[in-house]
Amino acid sequence: MSDYQIFKIGEFQVQVDERLKLWKSQNFSRRLWSKDPTLWFSETRPEITDRLGWLSLPEMMHDRLEELVSFAEQVKDEGMRHFVLLGMGGSSLAPDVFQKTFGNADGYPQLFVLDSTHPSAVFSVEEKLDLNRTLFLVSSKSGTTLETLSLSRYFWNKVSQAVEQPGRHFVAITDPGSPLQKLAIERSFRRVFEANPDVGGRYSAFTYFGMVPAALIGMDVHRLLDRARIASENSAFFISEEKASGLILGAALGEIAKKRDKLTFFASSSISSFPDWLEQLIAESTGKDGKGILPVAGEPSVSSEDYGQDRLFVFLTLKGEDDREMEERMNALKQAGHPLIQIELKDKFDLGREIFSWEVAVASAGSVLGIHPFNQPDVQLAKDFTGKAMEKGGKKAEESAVDTWSIDDSEALDQALKEWLSQSKPRDYIALQAYLAPTPKTTRALQDIRLELLHRTRSATTLGFGPRFLHSTGQLHKGGQNTGLFLQIIDEPGMGLPVPESGYDFRNLIKAQAEGDYRALKERGRRVLRVNLKTDVAKGLKILHDLIQKE
Repeated sequence: MSDYQIFKIGEFQVQVDERLKLWKSQNFSRRLWSKDPTLWFSETRPEITDRLGWLSLPEMMHDRLEELVSFAEQVKDEGMRHFVLLGMGGSSLAPDVFQKTFGNADGYPQLFVLDSTHPSAVFSVEEKLDLNRTLFLVSSKSGTTLETLSLSRYFWNKVSQAVEQPGRHFVAITDPGSPLQKLAIERSFRRVFEANPDVGGRYSAFTYFGMVPAALIGMDVHRLLDRARIASENSAFFISEEKASGLILGAALGEIAKKRDKLTFFASSSISSFPDWLEQLIAESTGKDGKGILPVAGEPSVSSEDYGQDRLFVFLTLKGEDDREMEERMNALKQAGHPLIQIELKDKFDLGREIFSWEVAVASAGSVLGIHPFNQPDVQLAKDFTGKAMEKGGKKAEESAVDTWSIDDSEALDQALKEWLSQSKPRDYIALQAYLAPTPKTTRALQDIRLELLHRTRSATTLGFGPRFLHSTGQLHKGGQNTGLFLQIIDEPGMGLPVPESGYDFRNLIKAQAEGDYRALKERGRRVLRVNLKTDVAKGLKILHDLIQKE
């Protein structure tokens, strides 16, 4: 056991120890590092051996850091005040965590991550920018991501009207030979960073997708990657499975998930955004074939007696950060008999260690669960339905044959809520899917609703903004176990914001994405309630909260 991991998992310790002994007899570590696909399946499967490049990133990326630091210094010296990352899922989540955890160093540009297609969200970022002093990072592994390309077209048009050489304000991060790379060359983007083709999006924090934004905000990328390299050495092929921190964690996640599949995170305030990155890694890697581990991040806290017997708790603590409330919560959960894991970071740069350790852990947990940890077979389903919604409705992307309850008809909505909640069973979870602009005010209102649902059902709850979560927990929603109740919340944006070169606007796009997601969930037999808040989101959320509260 490592000195920074504390496992208080009771009866599950026996299974975890047995799993580690089995892995030792099977030479699991050596086979992992040699990229042996039979760790997961006896027969050959695509997207295994060609998706394990992340194992060597802590070593390999060190040779590229000086190039990134030099590029960041150049951007800083030109007086760039902001840079906007246009990306989804694996392209955006690690940079978002870096900005929220470390902030931008003095003189370096501030990062805005734009991973929403809601027109109000797009406009909110736009109005904060001086386009003459803003750099746009267009990040997409495939180079075909609909949201990313739509946002890129929008801001390319805006920058083209403001400066003579718009390409100087754009940088692409993408796989070699992708459509985005070709577009970047055609439009004379300032720089194209070619990503590692053998690393999947959610494992890409230490590729250019994570390291370019980290360098641009002035992070000490050498220090971050040094911690990742330490984690790599702690789980290296020559380390016994019973001493490899990543494998110990993976054995615990996999074995405990057989009985407790709701992995609930609490984190010290300085690193509170890290579970947002873990959410995608865990949900998209494990949520398939009717199985999965549900990551629960940012959930309002309740008393230990209010939690069901389907939870494993993880506490991510930062040394020196006084958090008596979290300490009390840990003690209460221990006394109540809930299994928990405490992981202590000595400083913020230990995020580098944790990113790599969790990548090893989730990949190895997939072996325990018998799932493919590197593919995402059900993500495409919502994309297909979105495409059909766009085609069907043309520029308007009209909704049709989609059951939607209006906030204006509180009596009908009240009855629909009762029927939806009556379907809740023990060990279920509730997912709030908000196709709204992700403002702090809206987030607080949704958290209040989340707390009411937690009190009402005692089920684990999650919150995701669409379409961001489609590239994250969306895989588990459709491919994992059918234990979710889904509350999809939409509104009617007052602005459209046309997307140049497309024939649609952002209002049409997010409506089509919400409809596509709804149809995909229904296709999978999920329990879904869809509510339209109309034009006044704050008022609509208050009404929705009050209706749930009285149930």
